[in-house]
Amino acid sequence: MPQKTVPFTVSQLESIAQRWPTPFHLYDERGIRENARRLNRAFAWNRGFRNYFAVKACPNPFLLKLLAGEGFGADCSSMAELVMSERVGLTGSAIMFTSNDTPAEEFVKARAMGAVINLDDLSHVAFLDRLAGIPEQVCCRYNPGPLKGGNAIIGKPEEAKYGFTRLQLFEGYRQLRDRGAKRFGLHTMVASNELNPQYFVDTACLLFDLAVDLSRELGITFEFINLGGGIGIPYRPEQQAVDLERVGAGIRAAYQERLIGRGHPELAINMECGRMVTGPYGYLVSRVRHLKETYKKYAGLDACMANLMRPALYGAYHHITVIGRENAPLDTVYDVTGSLCENNDKFAIDRPLPTLAVGDWVVIHDAGAHGHAMGFQYNGKLRSAELLLREDGSVIEIRRAETMDDYFATLDFAAAAAFPV
Repeated sequence: MPQKTVPFTVSQLESIAQRWPTPFHLYDERGIRENARRLNRAFAWNRGFRNYFAVKACPNPFLLKLLAGEGFGADCSSMAELVMSERVGLTGSAIMFTSNDTPAEEFVKARAMGAVINLDDLSHVAFLDRLAGIPEQVCCRYNPGPLKGGNAIIGKPEEAKYGFTRLQLFEGYRQLRDRGAKRFGLHTMVASNELNPQYFVDTACLLFDLAVDLSRELGITFEFINLGGGIGIPYRPEQQAVDLERVGAGIRAAYQERLIGRGHPELAINMECGRMVTGPYGYLVSRVRHLKETYKKYAGLDACMANLMRPALYGAYHHITVIGRENAPLDTVYDVTGSLCENNDKFAIDRPLPTLAVGDWVVIHDAGAHGHAMGFQYNGKLRSAELLLREDGSVIEIRRAETMDDYFATLDFAAAAAFPV
């Protein structure tokens, strides 16, 4: 079986932990950059290609700036994500604002930034027009319903809360055109963490055909098609990463046949990949705090589901490496747990691992997306630091760990003390 590896050694971890105690998230700059470049190369045939990094996957200004340096934009879905992107210099067409059930102030902010606004609902056309006016360039999100299968994470498209139906799209673009829009984009996002490369080619075919139909009926031309994200990562060692070169070549063939071959002018291909960009290059580093044996064996870590909730939320698999024992036999079965007062606070259930000792370094793989970003403070747990392993081997802090003062910052203890009971 293939093995997952880490870009650091025990001695490096010992040195890092002298300054930043565990748990912490550690991101590998070299891996992230090389992965971003590979995605760009797969679509180099398209002159306007741009990946808008899904900020929700790993919202950190250092990583946004790093990826902007590789030509990425930012896919935002909230006010905080818009402001974070703006503060690292991403504005205008470098921002794709894709939201749902959108507050008025977020539309206003996106409009003021010159972001590409991607509408989620037909009623949002008039809503946006009343708030801030229809921009010259605008996009709509398509929900293909039963025409396109979803997957376990995002669900069936026809049951998803996102996007326009096909009929609504024709009406939506008609309204946008008549309200002054002159430049158009088309978007969909119908799967998450998908490993089948053909899925993305099929999605492109669906959108290319739809763009031609919309263009012919409404007399509009599309400047870009955003194929969404959803490219998965091999969380399990036996899984294969998506062949980006195959995806790029397949979409290129469909682009020539179903778009250019049917008379539509050239347009830019966009994507909004987040997980596949940073996910495999983020590691939750922890240590064994307690070992317990009752009806099962438990390895209690100093991390908990507040640091990585995917296993508890989805039953998701994250591979675990015991640093320094990579080649040791997997001779003991553990539930790997945290210290929350919740029984689902488990990183792994019945996981074969080397026999553990208190103090062992435990690294949880593929935590570079939807890891720290989904953190929370239940039980008063404080969110951990984020660190960046630079290409030269140095390590910098890109988010400090929370303190008790942070946790209590929104409370008024003086008023509570004076509260009559």
